[in-house]
Amino acid sequence: MFYRLLKYVILGPLLRLMFRPRIEGLEHVPDEGAAIVAGNHLSFSDHFLMPAILKRRITFLAKAEYFTGPGVKGRLTAAFFRSAGQIPVDRSGKEAGQAAIREGLGVLRRGELLGIYPEGTRSHDGRLYKGKVGVAAMALKAQVPVVPCAMIGTFEAQPPGQKIPSMRRITIRFGEPLEFSRYAGMDGEKAILRAVTDEIMYAILELSGQEYVDKYAAQVKAEAEEAKARKFPRMPLS
Repeated sequence: MFYRLLKYVILGPLLRLMFRPRIEGLEHVPDEGAAIVAGNHLSFSDHFLMPAILKRRITFLAKAEYFTGPGVKGRLTAAFFRSAGQIPVDRSGKEAGQAAIREGLGVLRRGELLGIYPEGTRSHDGRLYKGKVGVAAMALKAQVPVVPCAMIGTFEAQPPGQKIPSMRRITIRFGEPLEFSRYAGMDGEKAILRAVTDEIMYAILELSGQEYVDKYAAQVKAEAEEAKARKFPRMPLS
């Protein structure tokens, strides 16, 4: 009930007013049955824009930190994300990737749409980064199509650190579904998972027109932070 209230009464109309989204290729999203929608991730607003424009409900895997914040604000944020159809996933530790896959497969087994950002985190500079193989593992295990999606303009509307997005027209572009039945039963082979993931990322790249970086976004972010720390070291307190 609250999901429909957010989509059709509260959040959906507000997002359409702020961003005036141009939707392209919506016919590529199946009207029924399980499928994965895999997109680039440029802004906090991405979490809500795609659910607002899709005809079907879509469930995203979201980082657990959105559900564990302290105080009243933290509880409200957690309630909001749950109501918006987000599933918390702990991204720390060795079992984090497997936990995300289990949660995603549960959504797909129910015949629903699963939304995922293969990069694993938001792009800090607007470029497209190397995808993690979890999306391939789920697509092969569940034997479902993957619909590539590109969010265009959301980075400029709400870059990292900007809490309130700017009013700016954005584009949401869906590509033709990718199917990987030729790899049935091969979801345990690392080379196959990498090849499928790269094919998905290339399809997103073709839709978005971003610059591509063949490194994981989290790795590049960490390297940038280390470089910043070396350039501006903290002075010891006297």
